[in-house]
Amino acid sequence: MEFGFLPMLGLNLDYPLVLSTIIEHAAATFADTELVSYGGPDVTRSSYYEAAQRSRRLASSLSCLGIGPDCLVGSLAWNTHRHFELFYGVSGIGGILHTANPRLAPAQILYTINFAGYRTLFIDPDTLALAEQLAPRLKTIDRFVLMTSRRAMPATNLANVLCHEDLIDAGDPAFAWPELDERLACMLCFTSGTTGQPKGVLYSHRGTVLSALSIGGGNGWALSASDVVLGIPGFFHCNGWGVPFLGPMYGAKLVLPGRRADDAWLYRLIMDEGVTIAAAVPTIWLGLLEHCRATGQGLGPLRRIFSGGTAPPAAMIESYLRDYGVHVSHGWGMTETTHGATISFVPDGLSDDAAVAAMRTQGKPLYGNEIRIVDDEDRPLSSDGSTPGHLQCRGHWTAGAYFKRPELDLQTKDGWMRTGDIAVIDPDNTLHIVDRAKDAIKSGGEWISSQALEEAATQHPAVQEAAVVAVQHARWQERPFMIVVLAENATVAVEDLRSHLQRFVPKWWLPDAIAFAAELPHGPTGKLQKDELRRRVADGIIAPAIASSPSGV
Repeated sequence: MEFGFLPMLGLNLDYPLVLSTIIEHAAATFADTELVSYGGPDVTRSSYYEAAQRSRRLASSLSCLGIGPDCLVGSLAWNTHRHFELFYGVSGIGGILHTANPRLAPAQILYTINFAGYRTLFIDPDTLALAEQLAPRLKTIDRFVLMTSRRAMPATNLANVLCHEDLIDAGDPAFAWPELDERLACMLCFTSGTTGQPKGVLYSHRGTVLSALSIGGGNGWALSASDVVLGIPGFFHCNGWGVPFLGPMYGAKLVLPGRRADDAWLYRLIMDEGVTIAAAVPTIWLGLLEHCRATGQGLGPLRRIFSGGTAPPAAMIESYLRDYGVHVSHGWGMTETTHGATISFVPDGLSDDAAVAAMRTQGKPLYGNEIRIVDDEDRPLSSDGSTPGHLQCRGHWTAGAYFKRPELDLQTKDGWMRTGDIAVIDPDNTLHIVDRAKDAIKSGGEWISSQALEEAATQHPAVQEAAVVAVQHARWQERPFMIVVLAENATVAVEDLRSHLQRFVPKWWLPDAIAFAAELPHGPTGKLQKDELRRRVADGIIAPAIASSPSGV
């Protein structure tokens, strides 16, 4: 006879993982910790206690406007304290905040807002002109909120414009956050649209909280209340790489730079505000490095920077460590993984050479993520440190589908997400991105990594930046074509550069042609636009300096 039984459940309290718990934790535990905002002409200094109160007031006013559970609200704004508070004010009442990306082409911004289909759009003074340009073609927006004070409200031809500070003033500071299911959606971000239209990724409260807990921990950003974080990534880019949640969760002072990201400005913020940790794409860090070299200045309290979006040059990582004592943590992630999924943690006690080698990898998965590589039929491959395959991941904050795009096949039958990357995984689970699948070069049936060739090129002192794309070949199907941007006043012969590359990659990987360009095209998040490069090569806009004989395989 079989006896049925009920499983014995734990006796823990049921405490939902929702975003409002983060700002309330900060208000109670780190009440006086500064939130510094440089949006607009003046700096605004507030605290987590004030931010929590203002977020509740905003939530109260939004509720009075009829915004509640499952309602989408949009923002077209830069990194400021008002945008920060919007993250909590909207999500705290069960709404969903779509952070539209003002760096996208106007047609793509229109697409994302119209595709999401909401009524209310928050804008700041720096995006007002853009909003006015877009307004006639915004299909569902019938209310704008200008993120400024009543005194600073500018003239505009937009209809039905509310003032952000009026909403704050009218709101109830004692507003009680409603009880929400942690599985509810809270944020909507779109991919950068480098191939086709941008795709929406809908984040849950639970996934967003868990990702911040994991990423902020010791093997990730290693944050504490002693830190000062500079939030450079746009809030529209993977939720600002989690900065609006990481700062208050761990009690770190948060510095928001507004829309500016030029070298001298960021250097000033680092020194004036005592920044210890910052995150950005490699282009930003290369510029800051050149600023320090040109001015002969050090980096003061800065001790860790996080680099993502694309692989940083090895020479940059080494220079930050050896010349300034700053660790560059390189990671891998994408809009579909909320933000970081792996980070190159560097243990204490390593030599400089060993530390640089560790920082050049994409690191290991943070808790809550798993990674694997598979063949073309989704069959798992060995993590032996040499076998390349299609990278897949799964975890608590990994997307299983795209927003309102069920026809797009993102998930495998056994519950893994296809990333579109080619990778190698070491036996200790260290990740090495070989290439984007669409950028990898398959020559004679064998993979050539465009990223490895690019990194090798940037280790030449004359090379500032390099990109490699595939060109068709009658015998080998595809061969590499390299485009190089030289450092200021630098020169190098093509054959000398090929000799340099041969020190780092197999001979048969060497590019059949090398061209020089004044600059390379980058997208709104700093990523290299290889589709545009392929077009320029195909149209003859970029032509080789010397066409060398094919290397073969």
